[in-house]
Amino acid sequence: MGRTLQNTMINLGLQNACDEAVYQLGLDIEELEEIEEDAGLGNGGLGRLAACFLDSMATLGLAAYGYGIRYEYGIFNQKIRDGWQVEEADDWLRHGNPWEKARPEYMLPVHFYGRVEHGPAGAKWVDTQVVLALPYDTPVPGYMNNTVNTMRLWSARAPNDFNLRDFNVGDYIQAVLDRNLAENISRVLYPNDNFFEGKELRLKQEYFVVAATLQDIIRRFKASKFGSTESVRTVFDSFPEQVAIQLNDTHPAMAIPELMRIFVDIEKLPWSKAWDITKQTFAYTNHTVLPEALERWPVDLMEKLLPRHLQIIYEINQRHLDHIAALFPHDVERLRKMSLIEEGGIKRINMAHLCIVGSHAVNGVAKIHSEIVKTQVFKDFAELEPEKFQNKTNGITPRRWLLLCNPGLAELIAEKIGEDYVKDLSQLTKLHKFVNDDIFIREVSKVKQVRGAGGARGGTGRAPRVPTRHLPRQENKVKFALFLEKEYKVKINPSSMFDVHVKRIHEYKRQLMNCLHIITMYNRIRRDPAKLFVPRTVIIGGKAAPGYHMAKMIIKLINAVAHMVNNDPVVGSKLKVIFLENYRVSLAEKVIPATDLSEQISTAGTEASGTGNMKFMLNGALTIGTMDGANVEMAEEAGEENLFIFGMRVEDVAELDRKGYNAQEYYDELPELKQAIDQIKSGFFSPKEPELFKDVVNMLFHHDRFKVFADYEAYVKCQEKVSELYMNAKEWTRMVIRNIAASGKFSSDRTIKEYARDIWGMEPSDLKIPPPNEPRDSAEDKTANGTVEKA
Repeated sequence: MGRTLQNTMINLGLQNACDEAVYQLGLDIEELEEIEEDAGLGNGGLGRLAACFLDSMATLGLAAYGYGIRYEYGIFNQKIRDGWQVEEADDWLRHGNPWEKARPEYMLPVHFYGRVEHGPAGAKWVDTQVVLALPYDTPVPGYMNNTVNTMRLWSARAPNDFNLRDFNVGDYIQAVLDRNLAENISRVLYPNDNFFEGKELRLKQEYFVVAATLQDIIRRFKASKFGSTESVRTVFDSFPEQVAIQLNDTHPAMAIPELMRIFVDIEKLPWSKAWDITKQTFAYTNHTVLPEALERWPVDLMEKLLPRHLQIIYEINQRHLDHIAALFPHDVERLRKMSLIEEGGIKRINMAHLCIVGSHAVNGVAKIHSEIVKTQVFKDFAELEPEKFQNKTNGITPRRWLLLCNPGLAELIAEKIGEDYVKDLSQLTKLHKFVNDDIFIREVSKVKQVRGAGGARGGTGRAPRVPTRHLPRQENKVKFALFLEKEYKVKINPSSMFDVHVKRIHEYKRQLMNCLHIITMYNRIRRDPAKLFVPRTVIIGGKAAPGYHMAKMIIKLINAVAHMVNNDPVVGSKLKVIFLENYRVSLAEKVIPATDLSEQISTAGTEASGTGNMKFMLNGALTIGTMDGANVEMAEEAGEENLFIFGMRVEDVAELDRKGYNAQEYYDELPELKQAIDQIKSGFFSPKEPELFKDVVNMLFHHDRFKVFADYEAYVKCQEKVSELYMNAKEWTRMVIRNIAASGKFSSDRTIKEYARDIWGMEPSDLKIPPPNEPRDSAEDKTANGTVEKA
């Protein structure tokens, strides 16, 4: 979620007033904002997408809850020591959290372990261990519409009689200590992005959030009026009309068997009716095609932890396979491929298959990704129910990713096209008519560089900082260069090209290819120091999953190269390399507005969508990238000629797989690539430990699933085109304007409207709720398009 203070002030339209008031107290609000901890309660792009979606749902007047776990320790803090990543616990709650409110009145029990008894009245899950789920509510305000939704995060608490059996044999101390075991469930976030870690505690977390959430939803469904706890509704026929649940990847997949358990075992609905309601309620978003990221839980673990759920999954699977066998008699291979249970070796439950079978809609998150989901990853399912599969291209909230982080640009846009674009980003297309406007071109480039003091702000951004009103305002690149100098003790030339690659460190995102390009530029400068060279500051940042050896080696290599480059007097200010420590939302808000070139260079067919690419585009950076994820649609919106597109397409990658990828061939044919690899291999960048990077080199030659060498030449040539255009400031800025004007599609408001209409069956409402001092009925006459039913 990042930080909340500034975002809340913007969405409530209070920012200028707060700025002014705090200044009159002799304080600077920016210093205040810097004190707030980031709430880092999710992983990478997927976690941040959920945060943008919450902002959009509130802004669109959709009655929605975001549910998750209140991790005591969020995503780890990354320290770089001697070039290596070191993890530190993110104790984000140590000073408390002023944005949350505990709601003990809604505390709920969650069951684990135990056994199942079958009797005439049906199945009973007995002898369970109970953990209590205590909800904490955080308000999510919409933009200027008086709507406030809720993010409800569950915290695990041991019940008072927890482990009383120990107490009864006199071991009171142990009984109290054991409460920790229950409370560990919400202690720490598993910091894996795009990698499945099959730990028992992780499955406990997944079930914990699901079981608490479904009880909460059913309580609200049954209650007669808002906030009531009395059950009124007992019939569930209208459940899917009132409730829509979106599964954000497979992590909450256990919601499907859990809802079936509630309907069948507790509410005593017949199986077929329960299954029908369940399917109509759930929809599933797939976020990755990497096989190692797909969740597959061992059956024996499920049997121990959630025995009743395993029986329900078996029943779901049996009926599903009977249906397929009836359609395709004797096709045993198809049954094997479509089963929810994978038989080879350890028996496992394929959670993606469970989500597809138990949902009425399945979507990918970019056009190209949704195609791959349909034609490759889940081909058999898509052939069976083609109408179920859809695309919903990801988006970002323009409030945080433009107004909050780039007020200078937000204000400039508002001066040209008015302020309505903040709620309707498609209006940015109006900027196309200023592509040849010299004054506008100059203004846009000044926002990136240094912008003189203007008058007071309109309502979109923030007023110029009152204490420095009469000084030139430092804008994005200068401000970020000062930040880098302060934090990293490296002097940066603010007029150099800021070439930025920030995202999770993962082989598929190919930070290694960027690193090879840095080495290539370094070698070129050293070969011919007198030659004209466009100065660059290359900024790479991101966290590696703590157990991901190769990702950690990549960080070490980048830092080793940076050390060599930054201390070479021949290079001087022509090339600087910085590894940004502890990349997180609040740091993204600083670096993205200062970026000239955005690196989106994953191997075609591996990035589901990406959202960083959209943030950079909206903030006036140009993209160098492959035809992958949402880059494809960005090129479609802006025209391919306004992005720097290079490298293999999905079909080229498939062709290369067919013929066999041989890294050695590229190494033999490309002298600059050979030189770079030889330097890494020989210890040029690690003189004290010449063998340090042998694993990296070995992977590049023998196990590189992401084919770095195959795209290297095209990448380097494309980077030359980038440098050439950067020399022509005016043409560069015109291309920037075309990109900003084409970025309207990538608002999360548009994404959420599509989810609402195509999947949840509800309409956004632009009804502005009147303030509490105004009588409600006077506003009723002004309703725009009715009220929202689903929550």
